[in-house]
Amino acid sequence: MTLFLAMASFAMALSISPGPVNMMTLVSGVNNGVIRTLPFVTGACVGFTALLYMTGVGIGALLQNYPHVMDILHFGGTAFIFYIGMRLAFAKGGLEKSQARLPKFHEGFLLQWLNPKAWIACLSGVGAFASGENEANLMIFCFLYFFICSVGVGFWAVLGAGAQHFLDDEKRLKIFNRTMGAILCGVAVYLLFEM
Repeated sequence: MTLFLAMASFAMALSISPGPVNMMTLVSGVNNGVIRTLPFVTGACVGFTALLYMTGVGIGALLQNYPHVMDILHFGGTAFIFYIGMRLAFAKGGLEKSQARLPKFHEGFLLQWLNPKAWIACLSGVGAFASGENEANLMIFCFLYFFICSVGVGFWAVLGAGAQHFLDDEKRLKIFNRTMGAILCGVAVYLLFEM
């Protein structure tokens, strides 16, 4: 039971903390509402869980033997996060919900695989809770993480949807989108130089 609680605490702390996926979810929640953001949330959770599983069955150890591959993932991932931040910062701030850009399932999935924070979470989580030949622990950790990730990332969509009434003005929405885009670009720059 203690291992289960430790896994759950680890998963919640990393799933709900700010990062590129949660910032995109927040922005989509503001611009599109919770229901229309669910495909992105689902893609992010499925993508992370797949990455966690693949790390647990050996891709993490394999990549540690080839540091150049990790460098490519690191630089490619931060470039992708920066690109998304720039797109967000320069997005039109129109209030017509049907015209708001919806992030897609595959974008949530891909963002996790290119997100350095997700790689660190997977490598450290597998090392702490599912290392070795214990596949049962890995499966429990993956199922638990998927559920908690859905709640954690989904929280940001709800938070964004709740802020819609404040951002019902086109000027405030543009400022919000530009601010969030700048924060996402800042996260990418931070990840580029700090990892």
